[in-house]
Amino acid sequence: MAAPALSVEQQIKQLDDARKLVLSDANYYPQIIQGILPIAAPGARVELRRWVSDFLAETFASPSIPAQQKETMSLIVLDTLKSMIENPQEDAAVVKSVVQTAASVYPLVVRWIINNSYDGPTWEKMLAIKSRILRIWDTAATGVRICCIKFAQRVVLVQTKGPDADPRRGDPLEVSLSMVPPNHPLIPPNNLQAEASGLLDRMLAVFQENISDAILVDATLNSLSILIRARPHIANRILNVILNFNPLKQANSPMTPKSRVMIKSMEKTTRSLLVHILKRDNQHPLAGKIQQYVERMMRSKSDIFDEQTRKRGPPEPTDGLDAAKRQKLSAQVKPAAPKFHVPPLAPGSHSVAELFTVTTEEGLKGFDVAQLAEHLVVQIGITILQRLDADTLNQAVEGVRKRLQSMSAAQPEMLNAATAPLDVEEDDDYEPDFYGAEDTEQILNKLDGAPPLEETKLQAPAPDMALGHFTLPAPPPLTHEQVAQVGQGTVARVFEVMQTLEEKGKTSKAGINRLAASAYDRPAWITIITRLATRASAGLEEVNAVKLEPHQMPPFSLGNNIRESLYRYIFEDFRKRIDIAVQWLCEEWYNDKMQMKSGEDAVLHYEKWAIKVIDGIVPYLDGQDRALVIKFLGEIPGLSMEVLERVKGLCVNPTTVNMALQSLLFLVAYRPPARELVLAAVEDVWNTYEDARPVVVKLFTKYRPDYAERIKAVEEEKKSNGVAEVPQAVAA
Repeated sequence: MAAPALSVEQQIKQLDDARKLVLSDANYYPQIIQGILPIAAPGARVELRRWVSDFLAETFASPSIPAQQKETMSLIVLDTLKSMIENPQEDAAVVKSVVQTAASVYPLVVRWIINNSYDGPTWEKMLAIKSRILRIWDTAATGVRICCIKFAQRVVLVQTKGPDADPRRGDPLEVSLSMVPPNHPLIPPNNLQAEASGLLDRMLAVFQENISDAILVDATLNSLSILIRARPHIANRILNVILNFNPLKQANSPMTPKSRVMIKSMEKTTRSLLVHILKRDNQHPLAGKIQQYVERMMRSKSDIFDEQTRKRGPPEPTDGLDAAKRQKLSAQVKPAAPKFHVPPLAPGSHSVAELFTVTTEEGLKGFDVAQLAEHLVVQIGITILQRLDADTLNQAVEGVRKRLQSMSAAQPEMLNAATAPLDVEEDDDYEPDFYGAEDTEQILNKLDGAPPLEETKLQAPAPDMALGHFTLPAPPPLTHEQVAQVGQGTVARVFEVMQTLEEKGKTSKAGINRLAASAYDRPAWITIITRLATRASAGLEEVNAVKLEPHQMPPFSLGNNIRESLYRYIFEDFRKRIDIAVQWLCEEWYNDKMQMKSGEDAVLHYEKWAIKVIDGIVPYLDGQDRALVIKFLGEIPGLSMEVLERVKGLCVNPTTVNMALQSLLFLVAYRPPARELVLAAVEDVWNTYEDARPVVVKLFTKYRPDYAERIKAVEEEKKSNGVAEVPQAVAA
């Protein structure tokens, strides 16, 4: 039997529970995003589409989500945003949230396209969303138009050149035209800059037209403040337009209450923006013009809106007396403090609360002050003491003092048990003056009549109250699964610390002898992690591993666990983290050499992980990664035929064949110890890939002239005999 369909209210309640979950832990955002996107299908209820659009806008505006995670999620939501914004019958609230989301997503998508120029479909989706937003800018409702202004401001911010990046800032959301390569196939910088200039003119047009909507003007001014601060090279262009704008121009016509409020709002927003610019930079080139503009605007506003007040004169006091005069009159006649009576306490015992209770109202006596918060009691007490008359306070203190005196006079004298004589019982008829203290002889006589000590022990043995030795029980031994789980958690926390550190522009040049903990930055932390992976368990690993059953798990290894985590961390963004891969492999190579010196049965790791790293890189390389491949092959400490086989595999793809050959040429020229090994790989490339032969001939002419002459002879023989291919056995 199928489960009954949930109502809209129940679905929204479940969605609100999911929102509370991600607000408490941001790691659940990717799962929740992928789960709610089908809810926003074109045929869904408008309430659900509103919730989804609002949630997306809130998600991409949240500062708690890392920029890299936002970039990944932005690629997922583009299809949903495109379907929503292109629907002509879409609800205005949904469109408003979609435009807000697009404004947050646009820099993330541009940064993705900068680093991944092959992803044309993603850029096409973003262009469709952008063109749709710019088309509805002038015709949509006011709330949507405000969001369109924000989107245009974000586009201008991304598609204009920003200041030089400061590595100490660490702003992951800073995307500008300076980051775009000059020959980018999808986003040419000249086209982006021209579009940004046109959008800026469209934003500034609101000040040059007779637009009476103060909401649009204020929204534009608030958006321009960000551009003035972040893009100094277009700040003067924006300020010149604002200085020619007169928000009080419409005050010449008869004003209604609505127009009066709108004119004041535009004037105040304009003046606040200009004053803020002067406060941030009083040496601004347009500081003089801005100061004159602000003063002229304040005078004009005073002439227009304060004319009626000046004609009537200053307002009169409502009660006929000035405040200062009232103070003088009150100072002349000071009323006497009323007589405050503190009733005496009735005979008998009383509590401390009854002693200090001076009021006679039963309702106040029964009120429990402990029900109030501590800070509230303190505030009430301070306020009462400030307003309480000194004579009244003195009278209350005197009344409490009399109560204490009456209680001490009525209390009988009690016997001190510590100084009482022996065999004296406390009773009301006891008079200590009639008895003298016992002397030494009387005490000895009493002891003579007492039973012997041994008898006393036998008759009444005292219980043994001494505590024995207590030891906590030993904790239960950890299972293999628990050890692996705890180790995984420890390694994960180590990498979380590295994620929070700033990535500095300069790295250490001390080489293998650098200090790992010399500074609390990302390079130092990476050095610590790589050395934990390579050196922590060095010499403790078994060469001949025990053969495990299918249901058994391999033994936990801290070094291999860190290596796996380090491998995943590098391939999250291997183009930017290739330096970390090289540093890690250098540590592995050094550790292998040290282990080989210490004994023959050493476990070696360098070759295994070097091949695994290059196997992970090769499938994602394109023709623009030449510098990355050359850097990796040129800086890893050891080259083997297995590594070169992976480089040779790049010759299969016509787009990467030149990159592979140039990398091999670099190794031949700048790594002489590996020259013969690389030349052997190049010979194999000649025999296998025809597209690579022209470059290979040039390489052989310089480094293997005999082989080049042999190839030339075979080529001539092929032309004379009409043979289609060069024999592969020519190297023999």
